[in-house]
Amino acid sequence: MDVRTLCLAVLTKGEATGYEIKKMFEEGPFAHFQSASFGSIYPALSRLLSEGLVQARAQEQDGRPDKKVYSITPAGDAVVQAALTVTPEDDIYRSDFLFLLFFATRLPEDRVIELIDQRVAMYRAKQTHIAEQVASRVDSDCCGDPGRETVAGFGIALYRAAADYLESNKDALIAELRAYRAQRPEAAE
Repeated sequence: MDVRTLCLAVLTKGEATGYEIKKMFEEGPFAHFQSASFGSIYPALSRLLSEGLVQARAQEQDGRPDKKVYSITPAGDAVVQAALTVTPEDDIYRSDFLFLLFFATRLPEDRVIELIDQRVAMYRAKQTHIAEQVASRVDSDCCGDPGRETVAGFGIALYRAAADYLESNKDALIAELRAYRAQRPEAAE
């Protein structure tokens, strides 16, 4: 989805500053499946403002310049509603970790182990982070949002499955790497 639509969708949940929108993509509800940078959010908000799809108000801050707080207009809400009817494209999964692991035969054994252990720890931490976010919403006004809860559960399940897979297959991979290197001395570390 383009950043313009992402910003509009975020604003359907309530007014926000550009910084708050960015935080939703860094550590908030969208952090695990979408991304948007400051360099793309602010130009998108400017375009949306000029198109009448959002409006902005200045909010005073002590000792700092006023900040712009954006909210969606009815026309912007209609754009989001139309975007929700589009068939989604296939998920794109990019992973530097998997790229490195693809070339495991070229890496020292201890580096492969380190990569896997770090990734398992990261996946476990992400599981915990999502679960904590869900738990912290129990007393908030968003509790019971079935779409949001399903997405959180999906994220937890994916991270758990990935960590479990790596833990279950690490020893076999290391054994296979040793056998590979024994048969191909030129591939030795």
